[in-house]
Amino acid sequence: MTINPTVDMSMVTTRLTSGGKNRAQPPTVQAGGGGLNVARGIRALGGSALAVHTRGGETGRYLDRLLDEEGIAHRGVDIDGDTRIAFVVGEEWTGHSYHVVPPGPELTATDERRLLEVIVEEAARCRYLVLTGSATPRLRENFCADIVGSLATTGVRVVLDITAPQLRKVLTEEVFLIRLDRETAATLTGTPIESFDDARAANDYLLEIGATEHAITTVGPLGAVYSSPEAHYELTAPALVHGPRSDACAGDSLVAAVTYRLCAGDSCEQACAFGVAAAAATVALPGTEMFAPSDVETLLTDVHRTRRPRRA
Repeated sequence: MTINPTVDMSMVTTRLTSGGKNRAQPPTVQAGGGGLNVARGIRALGGSALAVHTRGGETGRYLDRLLDEEGIAHRGVDIDGDTRIAFVVGEEWTGHSYHVVPPGPELTATDERRLLEVIVEEAARCRYLVLTGSATPRLRENFCADIVGSLATTGVRVVLDITAPQLRKVLTEEVFLIRLDRETAATLTGTPIESFDDARAANDYLLEIGATEHAITTVGPLGAVYSSPEAHYELTAPALVHGPRSDACAGDSLVAAVTYRLCAGDSCEQACAFGVAAAAATVALPGTEMFAPSDVETLLTDVHRTRRPRRA
């Protein structure tokens, strides 16, 4: 599910300067947003996913066309506001990318009600529901909690990768897996996430309050910590030969790979290691490009795993 999708325009310039014009190579355009990226990643790995997303105005219709051209199965839910446009600018001189993202449209009460109905309807037919990506401005804070609560008796496994305002309300419901990035984890725990120890503490917090069966907190270039009720697993990210290029879709790549491997029968620990490899493969690419499956398999051999027993 993507509550606040984008049309992503990516371009590359030799060097950004504050004066004059920054000439760029011809841009590429694709549908973006957390859930759409996750569906794209699952499809690239050979899986099947339905992307449910909002769409509004001419940009929303363009989003639909982009998804159709790419062959991603999707269902758009009409809203009153306009779907947002985001920009990614890559700089060859430094190898860095700059992601500029507007807040997006506000949803009306009617928009929210219609969206909730469609999500619950579609999710009830699936094994997993992935709720991910940023919320729209002023979205009621219990929106995601209402989705999870509506699916409590269906047997659908919910994977969450959402920001703190929505996540806090969902913590009263138990879900299958929660992924935290460093910013969200720091907001929840009040402690910066700079090490595996910090990530373990964030996962412990989620497990001890009964919010989830499994947790994974990412620690940027270090990798991630996956935690089950029994143990923590430090998953060290592989070194990149040419260094990092863009982290625009790294988290979405991890979630896509984890969900795909869970559907294929892997344990959570195996799936999360695969997810760390997928995130690394994406970070090595410019703009909003996502991993190639062959690169993920290559990097997976360099994801080192350390198991530590968990103490409540």
